[in-house]
Amino acid sequence: MDSQSAPFSPLPVAPASVAKGFWKSQRILGKVRVNHLLRSLVFLSVFLLTATDVQVRQKTYRFGYILSTQSQLGAGAKAFADEVARRTGGEIKIEQQPNAALGGEVEMLNGLELGTVDFAFITGAALPNIIPEMGVFDIPFLFRDVNQARDVLDSPLGLYYLEKFKAKNMIALAWGENGLRHLTNSIRPIRTPEDVKGLKLRLPQSDCMLIGFKTLGAQTVSLPFPQVFGALQSGQIDGQENPLSTIISSGFAKVQKYLSLTGHVYDPAVILVSKDTRDEFSPAEQAILYEAARMGAKASREFNEKMEKTGVDILRRQGVEVVDKIDRAKFRAAVLPAFSEYQKMYGANVIKQIQDMK
Repeated sequence: MDSQSAPFSPLPVAPASVAKGFWKSQRILGKVRVNHLLRSLVFLSVFLLTATDVQVRQKTYRFGYILSTQSQLGAGAKAFADEVARRTGGEIKIEQQPNAALGGEVEMLNGLELGTVDFAFITGAALPNIIPEMGVFDIPFLFRDVNQARDVLDSPLGLYYLEKFKAKNMIALAWGENGLRHLTNSIRPIRTPEDVKGLKLRLPQSDCMLIGFKTLGAQTVSLPFPQVFGALQSGQIDGQENPLSTIISSGFAKVQKYLSLTGHVYDPAVILVSKDTRDEFSPAEQAILYEAARMGAKASREFNEKMEKTGVDILRRQGVEVVDKIDRAKFRAAVLPAFSEYQKMYGANVIKQIQDMK
């Protein structure tokens, strides 16, 4: 060994008390790290849950109907969407899908049943396609006037019919209004039942209305509403029937010469939500949907009231010849032979109950 080399010296050994303190500090440090990790995980979980909740609430729910926004259905849909937004502070958003953007009414009803359509405002003429008993409201000259029709729908009988939608995986929120249906055509003025004979008229997909107009002698054609304007324009059909607000908002004055204020059918409308969509909301939010639907129903009725007062003048200015007085007694008598068929379809007692309601 070199004489200048330092002798070998082992590493010093720490006293037992020092070693014990060291390992204790490591355990404490480990606990701190674990606690910090747990807090981080909890924070992350809360953040993700909150983000998911916000994402769900910010989802847009689509509300479909066949008419334009400037219609009785558009007025009702807007009132519904505005009220939902107001009551939820904008957390629940309803997007209007007018002009059959989600399909015709039968298509939307199927979508509601399957859960692919969130909300829809469906007119009464389409409802028998999924609930045949609803056809009773399509009987021509069933109601004396609009007030009686509204009273029936707002009665326990009307609620009874709303409950039937539950069996079809959809929830009826409120009865709204499409309105009194009137006849238009491009061939001749209609004043009496005889004037209807031979006319090729488009009717909604309603067996009840088809029976009634065939009894009057019309050639009936059943077309989805989005196809009606084109069929009138091409001459495929001579005429159609709808509420004044629909006739105006759809621009039928461009393709029709005559309007007769027949008021032959009062057509309700119903605000519907898919059961799958409804179940996404809390009980409190579901209550808001019902309240908003009542506001939407009221708005659709108010729109029609205004249009019944001003619509005739609007159409006259657009060049339509208007027959504002018809012989309702003759029309009612002319469709009377169809009532035996209606009684088989809907029950004589139900029809009488509706007719007798004050």
